[in-house]
Amino acid sequence: MSDADNNGSPSVLRAFDFPSRTRLVLGVGSVERVGELVRGIGAERILLVTDAGIVAAGHAGRVRSHLEAAGLRVTMFDRARENPTTKCVDDCVAVAVAAGVNGLVGLGGGSSMDTAKGCNFILTNGGRMQDYWGVGKATKPMLPFIAIPTTAGTGSELQSAALIADEQTHQKMACLDPKCAARLAILDPALTLSQPPRVTACTGIDAIAHAVETAVTTKRNVLSEKLSAEAFKLCVVAFPEVLRIPSDLDARGRMQLGAAYAGAAIENSMLGAAHAAANPLTAHFGIAHGSAVGLMLPHVVRFNAEEAEARLAYVSLARAAGKVPAGQSDADGVRTLCERLEGFLALAQLPRTLAECGVTENALATLAEEAARQWTAGFNPRRVTKEDFAKLYAAARS
Repeated sequence: MSDADNNGSPSVLRAFDFPSRTRLVLGVGSVERVGELVRGIGAERILLVTDAGIVAAGHAGRVRSHLEAAGLRVTMFDRARENPTTKCVDDCVAVAVAAGVNGLVGLGGGSSMDTAKGCNFILTNGGRMQDYWGVGKATKPMLPFIAIPTTAGTGSELQSAALIADEQTHQKMACLDPKCAARLAILDPALTLSQPPRVTACTGIDAIAHAVETAVTTKRNVLSEKLSAEAFKLCVVAFPEVLRIPSDLDARGRMQLGAAYAGAAIENSMLGAAHAAANPLTAHFGIAHGSAVGLMLPHVVRFNAEEAEARLAYVSLARAAGKVPAGQSDADGVRTLCERLEGFLALAQLPRTLAECGVTENALATLAEEAARQWTAGFNPRRVTKEDFAKLYAAARS
């Protein structure tokens, strides 16, 4: 969205603070440089945080060998899991303490990176994850963290937040602190070739949802809008190509870069009601995060677009990517955008209704109550109540 209103007159330029924390390295084969790059930031005893699937794909072994070839000592924690919990982080910390590490590498999807970030909080500042729920609660410096995503979705590599679920309550806690941001992020499209098709689909939809939501939140600013627009342009073109030709490294690289830009947009803009609605669906029904967000997103777009400012922001985003014709009205533009978003779900062979996912009608009230308490709901451009969430869930179920 530009810094002019509908009549072309200047509007208030939203303030932003965007320190450049993370060096971004992109290119096929760039992961082979990980040893020299990590040595360059002064870490010598590395905890490599990953998951069993990445180990089985051979990526963890290759990264470990590159690190060791550079003279670094490497300990591996390969028990990161989807939607990491406080227990997962505590287990990781125990391994890190025993090894006396002074640097961390997160290799995998957002879950591996979040686990590494969560470990960094406790390893350097003590206590437990619940102590860091919120913004800027770490008082001591953290160890150098290097992010190597093997998916194109979360954008965690450019975010200063660890998303960790409480093991007992399943409440997802966002622990934000600039000190936990990656010093270095390596985007190697070749690492994403091993993703199962469903992971490619879910993470790709997640990246697109990030671009759409960050474009309209109450916290957006001129910089986040540019990042959202560029992320959306990259992803909506590359995503169908990746699904059609999984071996297309150029398209995979564009998806990785788009996901990273969307992650940087989140850092400046936060997220909205689609993510607030998705989290309870994952917690109660085990729906993959990207699938849940993608399913709820068109309904949230329609809800938000009832307000003029959000409607214009959505249409501006879609027009900049060539997905809405220039002469189309804003109302028709929103309709076209929603059709595009629903089309991506169909293309990715992901569920398009909550009923397909096993969500029962009698669960909607509980889901709505929990969604209204999610922190991202507070950044939605239109105020959204638990009654609104109940209607959104009901619409998404049919």
